[in-house]
Amino acid sequence: MEADDGGSVLDKQTEALTLPTDSGDLIAVSPAQLFASPGTWTSEFGPPRLSDAGDTGLNELFIRALLLKVMYGHGLQSASDISKVVKLPVTIVRDALEAMRMKALLESLGADAKGRQLDLRYNLTNAGKEGAQQALRQSLYSGPAPVPVAQWQAQVKRQSILNDRVDQSAINESLKGLVIPRDMMARFGPAVNAGRGILLYGAPGDGKTSIAQAIARSFRQPVWVPYAIEVDGEIIKLFDPAIHQELPPAPGSSDNALSIYARSARVANDRRWVRCSRPVMIVGGELTMEMLELRYDPIGNMSEAPIHTKVTGGVLVIDDFGRQIAKPEQVLNRWVLPLESRIDYLTLHNGKKFAVTFDGLMIFSTNLTPRAIMDSAMMRRIPYNFHIGPPTYDEYVKIFKNVCRDHGLEFDLDVVRMVMSHLYEDENLPMARFHPRFIVDHLLAHCSYEGRAATMDPKLVLDAAEHLYTKH
Repeated sequence: MEADDGGSVLDKQTEALTLPTDSGDLIAVSPAQLFASPGTWTSEFGPPRLSDAGDTGLNELFIRALLLKVMYGHGLQSASDISKVVKLPVTIVRDALEAMRMKALLESLGADAKGRQLDLRYNLTNAGKEGAQQALRQSLYSGPAPVPVAQWQAQVKRQSILNDRVDQSAINESLKGLVIPRDMMARFGPAVNAGRGILLYGAPGDGKTSIAQAIARSFRQPVWVPYAIEVDGEIIKLFDPAIHQELPPAPGSSDNALSIYARSARVANDRRWVRCSRPVMIVGGELTMEMLELRYDPIGNMSEAPIHTKVTGGVLVIDDFGRQIAKPEQVLNRWVLPLESRIDYLTLHNGKKFAVTFDGLMIFSTNLTPRAIMDSAMMRRIPYNFHIGPPTYDEYVKIFKNVCRDHGLEFDLDVVRMVMSHLYEDENLPMARFHPRFIVDHLLAHCSYEGRAATMDPKLVLDAAEHLYTKH
């Protein structure tokens, strides 16, 4: 049927069409979505979409074992419910279930209660239950389908931190809440863009950790993190909600936003990956050598990735370096090769070694003299170092003014001068950037205790300042 000008009737259609998704739900689809080019299916730098089980990189037996475990352990019956657990498209799950039915591992129970013919229910046969139990003896893992290590490494290269260029405006924006000399802010830029190693050293309380956290916020591009990876049939859990901050889907990346042409070709987003901000992790005195290697669970027969692998594509801050449970030379020796070659070698519980890309920015922060905790060879592998010194008089006053503003206190320069004279002349304390916030916090606590409005009362401010030192 043709329109008057030779165009199709659908070309002229402006109202949305109501069409079913793979799971049987109804969605509104515009004509633009109906004929959208399949070349637009992959957005940003995300992983490729899936059209069939072969695209997952997992073999048929692996997928079958995972589905059997999920059905057995979670009591699930429909392809759509199983899909939500294993994070594979409904079409791939449905095909696998049908293949298992043909092998007498499952029996069909017909459509679900809503009568959606595309979402049949299945039940495990005795053979299926035996298969599930055998799979569970091999590994208790029954979560999202893992991503083969080769696919993960390809994605790591696509979203490398080296591709996320940070300019001076981004550095200034991330550090705007801190009082830092302009020349030092300008020097941070090249160090961040190099994506190698940065050493921040100086006296306690002068903002090294705050600077490290701010630098980590300079990056803007998202990364995709798999729930787990697979290496020769072994499962390694990678996604960690304590480290990875999930982002909403990219605009136009929803499966429902795909063209009908795409969905008819059975193409879907690969939900084995989680779209996240670049991960940032700060580890301090609790760091042990065990945290730098694969941790094997002999009961579940699965492993968990080391901390620097979890932070791939992001920023790892080693705070208070030199005061960890692990000796500094042990930690540095573990990272000598990765820092220089950008390649790390992990060892499975069976002794097999495999290489992964070491992609990320490492920031070491220490109160100790660098030469006391690392030799010249290691210093060479951490190519950027910054001494974070005490504030100048003007910087100190500005910090104090900013802290007062943040807490709604009226700033009083005369009181600040009085405190500075007492602390740094009478008591001969070294000036530090954390002192103003420390004093204001104690002042606010005192005023709250007495039930009075917070003001920079000279007596209360001096009392707060005395908590910065002991008299004996």
